[in-house]
Amino acid sequence: MWQLVLYMLRLGALGFGGPVALAGYMHRDLVEARGWISEDDYKEGIALAQLAPGPMAAQLAIYLGYVHYRIVGATLVGIAFVIPSFLMVVALGWAYVRYGGLTWMQSVFYGVGAAVIGIIAMSAYKLTTKSVGKDRLLWAVYLVLAGVTVVTESEIAWLFIAAGVLVMVVRAPPKWIRSGSVGALAAPLAPALLGAVHWPLLTQIGIFFAKAGAFVFGSGLAIVPFLYGGVVTEHQWLNDKQFVDAVAVAMITPGPVVITVGFIGYLIAGFWGACVAAFATFLPCYLFTVIPAPYFKKYGRLPAVKAFVDGITAGAIGAITGAVIVIARRSIVDVPTALLALLTLAVLWKFKKLQEPYVIVAAAAFGLLVYPLMHH
Repeated sequence: MWQLVLYMLRLGALGFGGPVALAGYMHRDLVEARGWISEDDYKEGIALAQLAPGPMAAQLAIYLGYVHYRIVGATLVGIAFVIPSFLMVVALGWAYVRYGGLTWMQSVFYGVGAAVIGIIAMSAYKLTTKSVGKDRLLWAVYLVLAGVTVVTESEIAWLFIAAGVLVMVVRAPPKWIRSGSVGALAAPLAPALLGAVHWPLLTQIGIFFAKAGAFVFGSGLAIVPFLYGGVVTEHQWLNDKQFVDAVAVAMITPGPVVITVGFIGYLIAGFWGACVAAFATFLPCYLFTVIPAPYFKKYGRLPAVKAFVDGITAGAIGAITGAVIVIARRSIVDVPTALLALLTLAVLWKFKKLQEPYVIVAAAAFGLLVYPLMHH
């Protein structure tokens, strides 16, 4: 168990590239290289992470902790995965408040943002060949979700579930299709999370970020528009520039993208604001993983459930592939960034064993050199 916790600490401290890349590293290291987790357990974890709201990579990590060591494993792994990046964003928040807007952060983000596109594209390619393979039905699901993600620039949760149901109905048609079970779980939670209480600022922050954690599906990037609506438009806690910098901080720090909530919380209400925002965002994701996990293990072997999981997995990978294009539009802003993204992809294609942190460091150096020249 401690080996797994240490691995997650390391991944939280060095894992760049957002949820897709993190899920890819977990597969490469824990399933392929070390054999600690079986392919089936990993697939179930991915499906559960897609079904439940909240940040995908954190939920997958929590589920993998649950597989062998139940609640204790899930809790320790979850904390280990989030803590390193949380400490980094709090430190960056302190520096940001102390020294104003950060040109060097923008320079680093300029380079890292472009390299991340290459990293995610490579992950998406590997996941596609592995999980979708040559199956025509899964390809159809995959392409539809990739297209929808590109067009809407967001992840539509019910489409993942629809993809699962479609594949289940085609491959293992159940005699009766049970409905309402997911709704039954969500119904009692909604009023508890939606009712805003006008207590001091920390309570407001807690309630807002718990909603963010509970109602955002898929990758950490999906939380960004939701946060923008609440933090900038509704509550006016931050201005546009501060918000964009917060997203940049999430990208240049390793670990889950959602950890930007720690930086935002820090800007709003200092250290305790950061703690409340991070805790409130990750608590729903932890509960949504640990509570259904035993049922998921019990019924995960049924053909109907397997087909459902395959459908959701194909849909999720399609959405991830679409997200590559969406993020690329924002990160690739000129010729140098376009070249860097292609170079990253080529290097990762050629050197299969190359660790991503090296790529990120090189990209950050590139950004520090080139950004000032392009924006003087």
